Amino acid sequence: MIFNATNLRDAFTVEPELLGDVRGSFARTWCREEFAERGLNAELAQCSLSYNRDRGTLRGMHYQRSPHAETKLVRVTRGAIYDVALDLRPDSTTFCQWSAVELTADNRKMFYIPEGFAHGFVTLTDDVEVFYQISVPYEPASATGVRWDDPAFNIDWPVDQPLLSERDAVFPDFQP
Repeated sequence: MIFNATNLRDAFTVEPELLGDVRGSFARTWCREEFAERGLNAELAQCSLSYNRDRGTLRGMHYQRSPHAETKLVRVTRGAIYDVALDLRPDSTTFCQWSAVELTADNRKMFYIPEGFAHGFVTLTDDVEVFYQISVPYEPASATGVRWDDPAFNIDWPVDQPLLSERDAVFPDFQP
């Protein structure tokens, strides 16, 4: 796997190294040892799948509060998304900064998002499936988020009027 640093401390894009022959290709998308060797969280507690019917669907910006903070490895198995990570760690040199990457079924890239980050995405195509590997089990009492269009972050989304859940639309303004 190829690990590429982003502008955010501890967040990476990860690309599988395809091995191909006349039959097609093969690649690893997860290796506990490779993540651990880089000092990245190599725990894996659950996997989740998000299906999104319509282009312009925005999910986010979500995170879980400590002690249930989660690390995510996100990839797209069908379609395409604009995936955003937002550093909410007060002691980080990249606090309140964000990074985005286009994840598609064709480019096979993954986004490693460490704990202490909010995460969200908007679909760039119809019929999108997003696959998550997550370091801790989901804990509803710790689930929260920040508003996708909060001026404190100025995230440059590729849509103006996304399809949102009621919950995502009403997160309060960020208070550092």
